[in-house]
Amino acid sequence: MDPVIAEQLGRSHPLARHLDDFLTDLANAGKSAHTRRAYRGDLIAFAAHHGEELGELTAAPVRAFLAELAELSPASRKRKRAAIASFAKWAVRHDLLAANPMDRIGTVKVPKNLPRPADVAKVLAVICSRRPRKETPLDRLRDRVLFETAYVCGARASEVCGLYVEDLDLRLDDEHVRIHGKGGSVRTVLLDDRGYVTLLKLYLARAGYTAGPLFRASINGRGGPLSYDAAHHRRQSYCAQARVEIDIHQLRHAHATELINVGVSIKAVRRRLGHASAETTQLYALLDDKVADAEIRAARRRRDRAT
Repeated sequence: MDPVIAEQLGRSHPLARHLDDFLTDLANAGKSAHTRRAYRGDLIAFAAHHGEELGELTAAPVRAFLAELAELSPASRKRKRAAIASFAKWAVRHDLLAANPMDRIGTVKVPKNLPRPADVAKVLAVICSRRPRKETPLDRLRDRVLFETAYVCGARASEVCGLYVEDLDLRLDDEHVRIHGKGGSVRTVLLDDRGYVTLLKLYLARAGYTAGPLFRASINGRGGPLSYDAAHHRRQSYCAQARVEIDIHQLRHAHATELINVGVSIKAVRRRLGHASAETTQLYALLDDKVADAEIRAARRRRDRAT
């Protein structure tokens, strides 16, 4: 049994064995370690709330559990609901549950707010300058390059944490990076921001990296790849210092929207972000329209109050 489940729930918990089987099936289906950890944490929290047999799971305990999470952000509540829904669907498919209780639970709507470029700049500036001093610690320089990579490349956090030095090609006027995405896909992203490229080269020179993980866990540069959880924790610290709340994944969304704003085609943005479907990329254009509409409505309200 998964040691975390055994430790936090106990092997005798009515849902422990089923959660373990569910996570095993996710691993066999090729789900990432990050996805499995997120599901495990959310489902352990739900199981601690609902201590009955799986066959007795109904909509009522799910509603009660989600109601207790009212103080969390909509995105966090949506993620926890999705974990329970995936587990319940799996249970129905394996004849462990007669009906899926999530069919009676409404979805959680998440406001589509994107960080402004100024907010992104604030967080990056808190980490260190694009022209860092010699005494700037290597781990802060690493973090600046890591988060800026997510921003200028429109990459997922897991993709950035998984980069290797060998994925970079920094030949003059042809700088690019190979990003390993979902499902084993690989895409090449042009590094067309000169200031970023200069910072990246400085980081490599300071770290002395010629091969291996680009972003490493230990300050002395001898550790393995920096984990998503570690990057997330450091991001929280920097956002608190900047008094700005930006999720790592929002950097990717902001980049996509900025490209669309300056006239880059949906096809080109899709290729840069590694979307499997053009419909996913199209959402950024729709989102930009909604933001513009909201700004227009706000301007009209200000005008009406002034008259």
